[in-house]
Amino acid sequence: MSKNIKPFLISIAIALLIGFSASLLTRDNMDLYSQIIKPPLAPPAILFPIVWTILYILMGISAALVYGTKEVTPRGSSKALTIYALSLILNFSWTLIFFRLRAFLAAFICLIALLFTIIKTIIAYMKVSPIAAYLQIPYAVWVAFAGYLNLAIYILNG
Repeated sequence: MSKNIKPFLISIAIALLIGFSASLLTRDNMDLYSQIIKPPLAPPAILFPIVWTILYILMGISAALVYGTKEVTPRGSSKALTIYALSLILNFSWTLIFFRLRAFLAAFICLIALLFTIIKTIIAYMKVSPIAAYLQIPYAVWVAFAGYLNLAIYILNG
């Protein structure tokens, strides 16, 4: 395997594994989405795994790009990847809080923290790899949209 592609494959695999693990832990609770009152603009359930798979791939690519700058900007890339890792933890946690615990308000608060962390990731990535930062923008937009959905679900089902 080429030395250049290995970090990309590993980084994408890590992001996908986080998402897949969260979905495995909540698979028995996924029917929740069909049972709750949803706000206007709520997409069909089938859209979520498609969008998240694309986002996890973009996240992995951007993390690999930042990792690739570690020799040029060791401190900057390390800080950026640490913030990104925190976003993965929050992302994983949100799934459990929302679907497993059905704690919609707590999930919304977690989502706000996630969005803040994604924005911090974009800012940190911009310092070491602008392309990596731009690849995070769809993630931020989707999480902001998820925030709307989450808050509306809390209000409508509270």
